[in-house]
Amino acid sequence: MFTPWLRRWNLTPDGPPRRTPSSDLLPVRAGGRPAMLKLARSAEEQTGHRLMVWLDGGGAARVYAHSGPALLMEALPGGDLTGLPPAGDDDGATRVLCAVAARLHRPRPQPWPALPSLRTRFRSLEAAAPQGGLYARAWERAQALLGTPQDVRPLHGDLHHGNVRRGAGGEWRVIDPKGLIGERGFDYANIFCNPDLDFAARPGRLTRQAALVADLAGLDRSRLLAWALAYAALSAAWHREDGDPASAARTLEIAALAEAGL
Repeated sequence: MFTPWLRRWNLTPDGPPRRTPSSDLLPVRAGGRPAMLKLARSAEEQTGHRLMVWLDGGGAARVYAHSGPALLMEALPGGDLTGLPPAGDDDGATRVLCAVAARLHRPRPQPWPALPSLRTRFRSLEAAAPQGGLYARAWERAQALLGTPQDVRPLHGDLHHGNVRRGAGGEWRVIDPKGLIGERGFDYANIFCNPDLDFAARPGRLTRQAALVADLAGLDRSRLLAWALAYAALSAAWHREDGDPASAARTLEIAALAEAGL
């Protein structure tokens, strides 16, 4: 599947291929420099490619070439942020996430790319709401947020510790955006469900990180917690759809912590 793109862009394989649920990736060399060739297998991933092109390296991996499902981007060999919180530097990881988000969200002269509305992201939570309880309350809160958007702009849509990687020069950059148009605050909500559910549910963790994110990003703390509630319940609904009730229940615990902070 990689061969046509290797020929088209004069690339040389530089490592074993890797398959994710939505993409196929191959380390390559492009003009002597290390790069990553990514082939999207879903429309959502191709939407993310359009955002990566528009970001033009501003907080994101630099794009060298793009055509349809194929994206050629810079290699980011320095690892991600998932190891920092368990090693005792949760605040440090959050500071990096907020700094990268600020670079993604900064105004740009070029028009926004064609991206779906953030509202489309919440279909699974809407479907789960008739169950009542926290799903229903989170959907009510999500509707209030989506109906009164603030500071609307292109969003990464899946900003978390595993999607921020260090480049060869030491800078941190995002990969794998979903690509949405919506309120800036939403992009910070996934921080509170990561780097993993057990860590996210530690006593006092969500409260501390919410205060830190609100300060660093210049966000209203209550509105940020409302986004955290909405996102965690949405994530739980996805786990439920995937047939993983244990993860759904664990993620609802994060939602409950966010709700308790409101």
